[in-house]
Amino acid sequence: MNDMTDVFKPLQATDPSVVAGYRLAARLGAGGMGRVYLSHTQAGRPLAIKVVRPELADDPDFRRRFGREVRAARRVRGAYTAELIDADADGVPPWLATLYVPGPSLAEAVARRGPLSVTAVLWLMAGMAEALQAIHAEGIVHRDLKPSNVLLAADGPRVIDFGIALAADATSYTATGHTVGTPAYMAPEQAAGGDVTVATDVFALAQTAAFAALGRPLYGDGPGVYVLYRIVHSGPELSLLPEPLRPLFARCLAADPAERATPAEILEWCRQRLGAEADAGGAPAVWREISGPEVVGPPPVHEPTPARPQPLIGYSPPPTALLRPTQAEGKVRRRRTARIAAVGLAGGALLVTALAWNVMDGESRGDHRDTAGSSASATGSSARSSDSARGSSPDSSDSSDSADSSDSSDSAALGTGEQTAGTSSSSSASPREPRPEPYSLVMLDAKNSVNLKNPDAEAKGRTGDIRFGCQSVGCELKSDTSVFVQLYRKPGGTLDECRLLLNHAKSHSLPLAGAANGTEICIKGPSGDIGIFVITTKSTAMPDLAFLQGDLTIWRGAA
Repeated sequence: MNDMTDVFKPLQATDPSVVAGYRLAARLGAGGMGRVYLSHTQAGRPLAIKVVRPELADDPDFRRRFGREVRAARRVRGAYTAELIDADADGVPPWLATLYVPGPSLAEAVARRGPLSVTAVLWLMAGMAEALQAIHAEGIVHRDLKPSNVLLAADGPRVIDFGIALAADATSYTATGHTVGTPAYMAPEQAAGGDVTVATDVFALAQTAAFAALGRPLYGDGPGVYVLYRIVHSGPELSLLPEPLRPLFARCLAADPAERATPAEILEWCRQRLGAEADAGGAPAVWREISGPEVVGPPPVHEPTPARPQPLIGYSPPPTALLRPTQAEGKVRRRRTARIAAVGLAGGALLVTALAWNVMDGESRGDHRDTAGSSASATGSSARSSDSARGSSPDSSDSSDSADSSDSSDSAALGTGEQTAGTSSSSSASPREPRPEPYSLVMLDAKNSVNLKNPDAEAKGRTGDIRFGCQSVGCELKSDTSVFVQLYRKPGGTLDECRLLLNHAKSHSLPLAGAANGTEICIKGPSGDIGIFVITTKSTAMPDLAFLQGDLTIWRGAA
């Protein structure tokens, strides 16, 4: 990696040249969420631009999670994190920009130079612990801390991709065979599909540091299912690690999350062992030795025409970074103008129709011209008021910074139309289909069951209406009152399809031998609720650890 061509790959024909105003200079690599490119701010500061894969970008649930996690990640400020500078969860495709860290990943450094010394591992663990402190302080759990997500700069490690793993987890993307979490660096509770907390990141920190000390994963290589089995059922082989590090690793790798060290305790433990070297600031020499000479990247690609920089709404960039010259403002303005014009034309047509009707009505009733004229005037005033209301709604909704602003805008426009149609107080709005309620990360295993009434509340002790289990003959969904039907078609099942299939369904069990990641299952509850459960993770290789995870959408009283 001492050669620039080893780090910076030229753009290919399938790569974009510009992403939201950022001109791309080179390709840096690809990860679980997408491709990564080198770009620069207007002042020339290098950035890493991550463009989300199409499989994820097409998932509305992913976009909502991605936007939520990006907003949280923007608040993270730490010496050992790669600061998030800019992002657009609603872009086509979605993307994010972080400060570029000039240095190899921990995985690359170990592959090139071999295991790190005890001193270097202590510095590494201290840096990662400080990064986790900053990340956890904003309510974010990394969920995918591993050697490739730790970059080694000349002044210390940088933890990247914090919080973004949650957005990609439990989406249709897992149905392609990729997983967001990496088995060799998962904690036991994560491997078993349990709760993921800050203690989960501590376990991953220790596994990442163990890789740096050994040159290989602590729990071995091989198929992910076997690695996960060892993590859940076997204790760590601490004898493989350097003796001075074993007490700290023993605490960080405890099976019980409550018994693990905190990032603050890890940081203090490492500083005590480093002693005078920590006080003298000896880290830079260590990191320069590990990361090697800095590779100079390609220069910024200048825009053919100047563009005005546009700051993010509600976000103040650091003084050293100038944000992108965005094109989003023009697109939003054009989109807003088109919508207002369309609504205005519709309102105008309604006004003309009302006036014409009243004129004709007045002509047919010559003795009542004065009354007809008054009626036409009142109708015109009402139509203008309706036109004004409909013209203002899209403009106000466009100003929202919510991830669901488009949904709110559409709902507002629909509501205005219904009020116009029902001008009489005696008329009622036409019945509408129930609104879908999405629930993500729904987990079913030997201990947890689910109720359609409240999917967010996991029913311990198998008391929920919908249960999952694996017997000697296979795994299945079971219920005492709900019925199941599996959809055998391309993804994208609808409420109407489930209604049709569930009308005559009577089975309270569903064998899962033919189900896989991406399979859709229609469910009808006893109160008439209908749900579509999309399997995102099916793990049945080991019956005692089997679980089912997926996204659930519910329509209340839709049967």
